[in-house]
This record gives sequence, C-alpha cells and structure tokens, in this order.
Amino acid sequence: VQLVESGGGLVQAVVSLRLSCAVSGRTFSSYAWGWFRQAPGKERDFVATISWSGTITRYGYSGEGRFTISRDNDKNTVYLQMNNLKPEDTAVYYCAAAETTAWRTFANTNDYPYWGQGTQVTVSS
Repeated sequence: VQLVESGGGLVQAVVSLRLSCAVSGRTFSSYAWGWFRQAPGKERDFVATISWSGTITRYGYSGEGRFTISRDNDKNTVYLQMNNLKPEDTAVYYCAAAETTAWRTFANTNDYPYWGQGTQVTVSS
C-alpha cells in the first residue's frame, strides 16, 4: 500500500485547509484510515480516524469540532478538512492505513502498518 499526502502549506490562522491522502496498491475499501500529526520535538498525535465502511469516525482532542475526516472510495482518497486553523495546529500531518473490516476505530500509531511521507502544515498568527 502506498500513501501520498498533499494539500499542506503555509496559511494564516482561522482559514481552512483540506489535506488529501491518495492511496494505491490494495483494495481501498477494506482499510481503516487515520490522520496523525507531529510537531517539532513532540510525539506523533492522533487527529482523526475513519472506519473501513466510512460510517464510524473518531477525533482526537485537537481535531474535535474543527476537523472532518472523510473518504472517497471511487477516488481511493482520504481527506482531512481542517477549519479555523490555529498556530498550534502547525505540524507535519501523516495519513495511515490498516487493513481491517472491524466495526471500530483505531487511534494509536501502533494500529497502522502503512504510512505516508507526511505533509507540512504551518499556521501563522
């Protein structure tokens, strides 16, 4: 499975940004997906996850209420819509995949064997 993130950049606070994760290599629909982020000098934190069916989502503290994860099976792409961005959202954002059809969500880095290379998001005040 190959994951390629895009959509990062330098933005001002309050604006919105949408990250994309294009997937190739396996059957997209049988994977659960997650977004994580890592700021300099900090651990990789959970942002959001979506189940293989697309019907179950879960958000970390940082993304609750502002971020939305979604998936398009026809385009083999996972999205992270980020609204009302804040300077503390500055980080490298990673998408991750786990082959599973379990009816649950996965919020730990250890749950995901496949990772993208990351995309930088920088939010200025």
